[in-house]
Amino acid sequence: MNTANPQLEGLYLALFALIRQMVAKGMLSEEDVGAAMNDARQRAERDFESSPMSDANRKAVLFPIELLALAGAIEKPDDDDTFRGMARRIARGS
Repeated sequence: MNTANPQLEGLYLALFALIRQMVAKGMLSEEDVGAAMNDARQRAERDFESSPMSDANRKAVLFPIELLALAGAIEKPDDDDTFRGMARRIARGS
């Protein structure tokens, strides 16, 4: 993530926290979040087909989707669920 956009980091963390709260309160299931993020990923991939884009830009588009998918998939956030910690998890594919 380009550090020129710290507002986006804050927004992603806020959305992550909201999704975790909704899952914890039973408002959304992990499956609901996963399905929504799969839909978002598929829409992005279709967009990529019609618009030439570098791999770096594709990764940038997919990053928030992966981050929010992670919010719905982890059972319990841990101390490493800072923005950078989550970015590392996404980069590792876990």
